[in-house]
Amino acid sequence: MERIILICVVSTCLSVVHAQKFLFSSRWGPRGYKEHEERGDGTAMDEIIKANAFQGSQVIDGSTNLREGDIAVSTGRRSKVCFARTCVWPKSVDGHVYIAYKMSPEYSEIETKMIKKGMENIEKDTCVRFVPQTHQRDYIDIQQKSGCWSYLGARGGRQTVSLESPSCFGIGVISHEFMHALGFVHEQSRVDRDKYVTVMWPNIWRDRFRNFEKFKTDNLNLPYDYGSIMHFGMYAYSQDGKPTIVPKNSKDIKLGQALSLSHIDKLKINRLYKCGGKDDN
Repeated sequence: MERIILICVVSTCLSVVHAQKFLFSSRWGPRGYKEHEERGDGTAMDEIIKANAFQGSQVIDGSTNLREGDIAVSTGRRSKVCFARTCVWPKSVDGHVYIAYKMSPEYSEIETKMIKKGMENIEKDTCVRFVPQTHQRDYIDIQQKSGCWSYLGARGGRQTVSLESPSCFGIGVISHEFMHALGFVHEQSRVDRDKYVTVMWPNIWRDRFRNFEKFKTDNLNLPYDYGSIMHFGMYAYSQDGKPTIVPKNSKDIKLGQALSLSHIDKLKINRLYKCGGKDDN
């Protein structure tokens, strides 16, 4: 009996490893995904999906689930809707929003510089400033957990942002997770998204349907941003290599960003945090 159980366990482990290689090996991948990866027009979210391949429906950090692929939601505490304007970081009297952070000593010097470049992406043309944590009670704790993920908005106290090395070390990926920490959800989660994009449900993995839900978010009176760093790519969670999100107006519109925040991403930050004089630059 023990031998049978051992064989079953080994067989299961090999199946999982085989599945992981099948999903993301260089020899296989949804056709659309492989083609845009080879062209170099992938998005930050594409990299996050790869890094979080087996985290989508699992519990992380004890009692925390991932929503939409990379937004951490605690199940053990009272649920709180935390979209734009509801869980913002406080603003200083000098007009800046200082977000304290602590960084794991496990990161190398190069990785630390990459994280800081991701922060600079957000700081440029906004009033947000990331500062090393000293006495602050509320701060971001950047850790080498499993995958790339963040809580949504300011939660109070220590809150984790997971940046696993090397999977999460694109500058765009880092900025994407910090945008979640600032309080922003994915662009295609907007309640009005069906005016701008079509979600191709038959092409999506069934166990990832929930990643395409809509939420009543505060759009801050800004237009839909196809090129937001917070937008899913066209082949996000594709089960057959076909597009899962298609722009309504033109198939030539690129969805998402790989490296930088879009102009509208900057406007979102400035409007949410009332960055004086920066709103419409």
